[in-house]
Amino acid sequence: MKNKLPQPVETDFAAIIAEIKTARNRALQNVNKELVRLYWNIGRQISQKLKSSQWGDGTVEKLANYIRKHAPEIRGFTRRGLYRMRQFYETYEGNEKVSALLTQLSWTHHLSILSKTSGIQEKEFYLFLTLQEKYSTRELDRQIDSGYFERYMLSQKKEKQSAPSALTQKQPDISKSFLDTYMLDFLDLPKGYSEQDLQQGIVANLKDFILEVGRDFSFIGQQYRIQVGDKDFYPDLLFYHRQLQSLVVFELKITEFRPEYIGQLDFYLEYMDREIKKDHENPSIGVLLCKSKNDEIVEFALSRSISPALVAKYETQLIDKNLLKQKLHEFYELEIQNKNADNTGEGGGR
Repeated sequence: MKNKLPQPVETDFAAIIAEIKTARNRALQNVNKELVRLYWNIGRQISQKLKSSQWGDGTVEKLANYIRKHAPEIRGFTRRGLYRMRQFYETYEGNEKVSALLTQLSWTHHLSILSKTSGIQEKEFYLFLTLQEKYSTRELDRQIDSGYFERYMLSQKKEKQSAPSALTQKQPDISKSFLDTYMLDFLDLPKGYSEQDLQQGIVANLKDFILEVGRDFSFIGQQYRIQVGDKDFYPDLLFYHRQLQSLVVFELKITEFRPEYIGQLDFYLEYMDREIKKDHENPSIGVLLCKSKNDEIVEFALSRSISPALVAKYETQLIDKNLLKQKLHEFYELEIQNKNADNTGEGGGR
């Protein structure tokens, strides 16, 4: 073929394309940093002028009209946009923990966090999570809409309230990588679905599933065949967690959690540790993903287990965020009551 390039020349051309793309990405990142700095500085000026009463009511709207009249080519500086810049500045003003990170996110990321979250704790959570997981704006919106913050915090609260187990003794930080409730609303499962439907749905939507469980998960296989004696067994889903350096077995159940499920999971984990795990890796982890669960039954079932195992539930439709917020508020209230009770007990014993 006359148009086919010699291999060395094609390699050179591909290298030039890669260099162009890298330079363009760097340029876009620098533009983003400058834009975020600009919006921060304008937000600071607006905030300070309003607080010092140098500007009165309606001045911000006059500023937006002035920009539109004298610099119509400049976009985004509407009254609403200017107030967002003010909110951006006032939200993180004096917050040294996040100030150096703000320019690492795009303005659209910041707009999602500012408009869809409440309270500095939740805002900081999504800021750090977006940087860690490298979320696109669409992915960030999905996590906020699914109540990821509330679900994560509830998972941590439940972990603190539960009795010490093999899981917390052996790998105390493991719970930070898993949730108590997972949202699988992207599966579009049929009515009366089976465990095979659930499994196939997750594999067919693996990108969305990994977004939900975390990008440190790498998929190894479905129905991963293991052989013990003369019999074959098939754990539902096998992953590897890069940060924990552990194999992770997901067993899927379309019923409420039952204590006997733990024995099956322990069996799979023992095999993984004996036959599959490498010497430098940590003990394998098991996750039972059930349609529902009773926390007290789960606690009893796991109390004698020597394997790092968790029981989580899944939802096929998004939970109303207000319900999650209410549940989280109840946990906070319970913590305060427990602290007050402890303080009263200490005082009474003196």
